[in-house]
Amino acid sequence: MIDLYTAATPNGHKVSIALEELGLPYRLKVLDLSAGEQKRPEFLALNPNGRIPAIVDHDADGFAVFESGAILIYLAEKTGRLMPQDAPGRSRVIQWLMFQMGGIGPMMGQANVFYRYFPQKIQPAIDRYQAECRRLFEVLDGRLKDHEWLAGDYSIADIANWAWVRTHRWSGVSIDGLDHLRRWRDAIRARPAVLRGIEQPPSKMDLERDGDDKAREFSEQARSMVVGATQQETRP
Repeated sequence: MIDLYTAATPNGHKVSIALEELGLPYRLKVLDLSAGEQKRPEFLALNPNGRIPAIVDHDADGFAVFESGAILIYLAEKTGRLMPQDAPGRSRVIQWLMFQMGGIGPMMGQANVFYRYFPQKIQPAIDRYQAECRRLFEVLDGRLKDHEWLAGDYSIADIANWAWVRTHRWSGVSIDGLDHLRRWRDAIRARPAVLRGIEQPPSKMDLERDGDDKAREFSEQARSMVVGATQQETRP
């Protein structure tokens, strides 16, 4: 049995999707990020960085893993699925996984902060991060022009990138004209395990949409978290 410590975010959903795809039994441990539960000592013992997700594998003597990319690799290696066994195939999957971890995730995260949450509208920052997100989407689109999936067969690389790309509207980034990316996005969303995974846990609002009352409420809550974190970081 695996305990999944998570919340309704792209990084959290990456792991719940993988667990559903792999058919591994798991228990959901949902953390209230607005209440700071991810900073409590009992969770910091699992992830010293105080971020979700993290897992505890009770079938491996309570082995804990943090960082979503590391968790995906661990689960793929544990089961022998969603990642090839040969060195070149494994490397291709990890390359595209790292593309998400080092590019798509951080850039979309910063776009979200400045477009959605930061109390002041700093337009050059918004423009910079949205433009970089669009550039990264174009890289994915170029790869998907001649490939059904990012790295051979459907893999943890697809899961990781999709969990973020699907929320592009929340970041204010268009995918107009990126037909290959759109085809890939829709194909993954049609998978039953993926649909189950993005409901573990369900989001308070649909990050694939924009402009409704729930979105505004969610933005206000997140903005309060960002302001609080900024004040803590700048406090002498």
